[in-house]
Amino acid sequence: MPKILPSKKLDTAKIPAPLPEDFVKTMQASLQSTREQHMVRGIEELEKLDSITALVDALVFKALEAGASDIHVDPQGEILLIRFRIDGVLHDVLSLKKAFQPLVTTRIKVLAGLRTDEHLVPQDGRFGMEDDDGNKVEIRVSIIPTFYGENAVLRLLVGGTHVIQLEDLGLSARDLALVHRYIYKPYGMILATGPTGSGKTTTLYSVLRILNTREVSIVTIEDPIEYAVDGITQLQVNPQTGFTFASGLRSIVRQDPNIVMVGEIRDQETAGIAVNAAMTGHLLLSTLHTIDAATTLPRLLDMGIEPFLIASTVNILIGQRLVRKLCVDCRVSATLSAEERMALSGSISEERLRSLKQVWRPGGCDHCAHSGYTKRIGIYEVLEMSEKIRPLVMRRANAEEIRTVAREEGMTTMFDDGLQKVMTGMTSLAELIRVIKD
Repeated sequence: MPKILPSKKLDTAKIPAPLPEDFVKTMQASLQSTREQHMVRGIEELEKLDSITALVDALVFKALEAGASDIHVDPQGEILLIRFRIDGVLHDVLSLKKAFQPLVTTRIKVLAGLRTDEHLVPQDGRFGMEDDDGNKVEIRVSIIPTFYGENAVLRLLVGGTHVIQLEDLGLSARDLALVHRYIYKPYGMILATGPTGSGKTTTLYSVLRILNTREVSIVTIEDPIEYAVDGITQLQVNPQTGFTFASGLRSIVRQDPNIVMVGEIRDQETAGIAVNAAMTGHLLLSTLHTIDAATTLPRLLDMGIEPFLIASTVNILIGQRLVRKLCVDCRVSATLSAEERMALSGSISEERLRSLKQVWRPGGCDHCAHSGYTKRIGIYEVLEMSEKIRPLVMRRANAEEIRTVAREEGMTTMFDDGLQKVMTGMTSLAELIRVIKD
């Protein structure tokens, strides 16, 4: 049986909270939909539950079994709602009585080493677990006060996760060639952009996987460290001790690195140090939260970085999202409907719309648990800091101007890349529109 690795504070902490007799039936009924659609098996194990401790443990194990990336513990007016995020989509899993809310939250706090007597300020922590095979999983915990009580989100991070090869991420031939060209530059910046959960860190680690040789020194600063990689010096941000991205990066550049990865550029101070590092002979990789590649350049300007510094240090910008992949065993071919043509009419040219004869849709089979999808793949746009883009940055052009010139130079937008994956049967049009919302 997998086991949670307790924190030091858990040695003497006990939370006795027997579950009601009808709890197992409630749990089974609530989990049924998620089990059928996402292969959450072994619900009969829940018959052994007799405490809140067992409940929280079971939720973590079931989430891992279902391939979930996050567990959401959402307080509502009359209930406590448990949801799993699987392949980027939230699914209702369990509805508990409101009385369970403080018990579940307290158990999570104890595991994460947080204050159980504090209910009015946000708290962050983490704890670990092991499965039957000895694989370590880190659970990152975030708790914030809301109108109906404390909301908890548990991010599941599988330690030692295999870093995906760059060629397997879903980049087109053009974009892959551009990335390969610039990752071997001795200095400059490579920035991955997109919202939380769009695979930015995975992309950067796929690059580091190629660059990780004995001849170079690679140092990363992250929050949290999502991949443990031999041969790379990895630092964990710790705001409680004053070790932030900015202070950590300032120390890193004095460690004689060749390549530096900053988990996220969040503020002006970090951005300024990153740009200076890129100018002084370091290849710097980082992420930014922007809607696409072109928006990243005005965002850096908003952070107070001078235009000439951006133009001279940024090499490429990688905009990305993740879409669910169609199950190859049950996907079905279909003609484009009138509604789908109308939805696409404002996003692609009429000529391309007329040529779009066939699309693929999800089916449903045992292999994909009748969901029609298995795993995810990236859709990308790679913007090169070319001789035509640099003058636009220098005169502080907006994102639309930059995007237009980049497309004239051959850049494929995320929507266009996604549409190509729709036509080849990798994903569905509905999934593309859900993610891009174009």
